Amino acid sequence: MDAQIAVLGAGAWGTAIAKVIAEKQNKVVLWCYEKETANAIRTKHRNPFLPDVELPDGLDATCDIEEAAEGREILIFASPSMYLLETVKRILAVNSIREGKTLIAILTKGFLPTTKGPRLILETLEDYLPGFYQKSLVYIAGPSHAEEVSSGKITGLITASENGKNAIRFRELLKNQRLLVYTSLDVRGVQVAAAAKNVIAIAFGMLDAIKMSGNADMFGDGTESLLLAAGLNEIQTLGMALGATHPETFTSISGIGDLDVTCRSVLGRNRRFGREIIEKKILEPYKNLEDLLARIGELGYLPEGVAAAKYVNILTEKHRLKMPVSSGMHRILNREIEPLDFFESFLNGLGH
Repeated sequence: MDAQIAVLGAGAWGTAIAKVIAEKQNKVVLWCYEKETANAIRTKHRNPFLPDVELPDGLDATCDIEEAAEGREILIFASPSMYLLETVKRILAVNSIREGKTLIAILTKGFLPTTKGPRLILETLEDYLPGFYQKSLVYIAGPSHAEEVSSGKITGLITASENGKNAIRFRELLKNQRLLVYTSLDVRGVQVAAAAKNVIAIAFGMLDAIKMSGNADMFGDGTESLLLAAGLNEIQTLGMALGATHPETFTSISGIGDLDVTCRSVLGRNRRFGREIIEKKILEPYKNLEDLLARIGELGYLPEGVAAAKYVNILTEKHRLKMPVSSGMHRILNREIEPLDFFESFLNGLGH
């Protein structure tokens, strides 16, 4: 295969996916927001976001987003959710996009804010992209870390689309001996699982740090499994409310698989953020959740679960759902309740 492919977003995950594709003898260009990143990729075959990974010769880089997108057979968006719409708007005038000639997939996890409230990523992008892309976009998710995928550790992903042929096309593009890729038609379920699990991972990180800080007599491994199960139940509840079509999505790698690795892996940013809420009192400089979101760059890394907590809470209230873990994370990030108080009341309440 020698497809003309671009990945828009040169963070760790976008770079890892670009590396996988380039290693299959494809020509790939990676759009970088920072000139320093593009220069490092072109001259040193390294990306500061994945410093220990050598990138293949077939992977190029540019800071010109229209150059990256024009004439590509395949385009993959990898921008963080906060910047995804801005990235999409910047390529709408590209001829191959206007004419619907480019296959598009999205790696971004989260919800997008709109005038209609928070919405799933694909349905939001369909409002901006030409009509050719209705029900044809592909969403890529699964229990994965950029560091592991880029170094060849065995990992599973799902390509989800209402267009089964497009899902298969991206499966074939990505899969190799160590990257197992499956397809799904449950676009809504896969997207909800990918976004909402980050909220649960913040809770998991907090509980883990609380357990290690002198509360081992109250919280243990079984407590964490209790939280994981409760979190999965909430993700499924929200997914079905938002139109998921296959309940088994939530027991697949896109559901329990992605939730488990996000909660338990030391590589997870949301788990790290949850731990630092306890260990470093990282919320203290912020008045509430909106203040935290406005100044989130101060953290030095981006836990997507912070924005997701806001949007999940809005959707929970809109659909009148009972989701105590997610609602509790919103209250903690909004500085309404202390983490230990939440966990004690929540876990005690499960038995009643």
